[in-house]
Amino acid sequence: MRELILILDFGSQYTQLIARRIRELGVYSEIHPYVLPLAEIRRRAPLGIVLSGGPSSCYEEGAPTIDPELFALGIPILGICYGAQLTARLLGGHVAASEHREYGRAHVTVAAASELFTGFSPGEELAVWMSHGDRVEALPPGFSLIGDTPNSPAAAFSDEARKIFCVQFHPEVVHTPRGAELLSSFLFRSCGAHANWNMASFVDTAIADIRARVGEQGRVICGLSGGVDSSVVAALLHRAIGDRLTCIFVDNGLLRAGEREAVATVFRDHFHVDLRVIDAEDRFLAVLSDVTEPERKRKLIGYEFIAIFEEEARRIGGAKWLAQGTLYPDVIESISHKGPSATIKTHHNVGGLPERMELKLIEPLRELFKDEVRQLGLECGLPHAMVWRQPFPGPGLAVRCLGPLTRERLDTLRRADAIIEEEIRAAGLYEEIWQSFGVLLPVRTVGVMGDQRTYAEVLAIRAVHSRDGMTADWVQLPYELLGTISTRVTNEVRGINRVVYDISSKPPATIEWE
Repeated sequence: MRELILILDFGSQYTQLIARRIRELGVYSEIHPYVLPLAEIRRRAPLGIVLSGGPSSCYEEGAPTIDPELFALGIPILGICYGAQLTARLLGGHVAASEHREYGRAHVTVAAASELFTGFSPGEELAVWMSHGDRVEALPPGFSLIGDTPNSPAAAFSDEARKIFCVQFHPEVVHTPRGAELLSSFLFRSCGAHANWNMASFVDTAIADIRARVGEQGRVICGLSGGVDSSVVAALLHRAIGDRLTCIFVDNGLLRAGEREAVATVFRDHFHVDLRVIDAEDRFLAVLSDVTEPERKRKLIGYEFIAIFEEEARRIGGAKWLAQGTLYPDVIESISHKGPSATIKTHHNVGGLPERMELKLIEPLRELFKDEVRQLGLECGLPHAMVWRQPFPGPGLAVRCLGPLTRERLDTLRRADAIIEEEIRAAGLYEEIWQSFGVLLPVRTVGVMGDQRTYAEVLAIRAVHSRDGMTADWVQLPYELLGTISTRVTNEVRGINRVVYDISSKPPATIEWE
């Protein structure tokens, strides 16, 4: 049984970062809602528990809380921000609104020696990131102060005997430069964890899980899009069940240029997988005609994919499972089942699935982040170029072609998008950028070409840096590169006479426009 650090989520925007940082230190972690029953926590037998931050005030009526018996399980606990305040309140301390709220950078002074502050000396200052409006006014019985700031007298406190540690700041964010040292102390000194979780070990576990679920006779259909996620799932399944896997590539008319040929080359010629290509462009465009509302688009695409997979499963015979490349960011943006976080948008392969399906789902990447999936792809033997393809949305160009979806407009966007990729690659920036692509806007502007008036559409260029898609910053592409792309698009792609650059970050925007 693998070692586990359990994260109970109270709705913090940073909860996913806690999981990432722990995994980066070589320890497996899972996020679950704070309402996870005590019996289930016991069953999972975590080495340690992290209580996340959150937007609530723990003293308000109806605020998220936990069973105080959690603290009697003898499991080391790290409370972060709201988790620290809730711990203090439940164990007999006092929490109140602060007159001086702290948001952003601050400096914590180490007040006393602590297992959590191993490697730090009393009196030493630690740069941290704060995000809170409440503060702990009185510590619970048995707790000692181990860190403070001028605005937070109890910025860090602990019960060393029971291995309960609380910090008002966020050690998981990059703005707390030495936060990884604190997490390491909690994981390896307090919890006794070992840094033995990596993608090689995940492969063995995932293969065993797949074989156990599918059984000795079951067949699996894998919806293969050519993107990183579904490609990794296909490679993993092929290692697990061999020729009992059938990959289905649906050419829905919403793909990038050359997508179909690239997929066939890798999976049919390189891996020798049973690959079936379905021509469904007319079918999808008929369903999506006159549909412009983003959520409606995503759901219709999800329904149509499932309908095709089920039709093909009946033709193949014996297929009872559908494998998908669903990732953790897809799940948490689509459905608030991991805690009290908001639904951002429906991903076609999560919230876009029909309620009743003939096929049962296998989603071996459901708890992984994108960078972990890339590592997994290399472990499974996928070509470097495929593993390092930039993420492409499941609904494809449907969510990058705003307004009416017609064959003509999609072809226009496809040609423009190919130019963007060519120039980004030529500049040596492709693998440095999380995503770079074009968005065709339902806006026409006046232009002039060859002394003739034009009235054509606008292309927006989008390029962002990110680690997992949860947050993103726009890329400051060189002006010369932007100029080259703009010139090529307006000269080579009929129907576009204006190019603009999107400089929005996530938040407040999302990476995709729809």
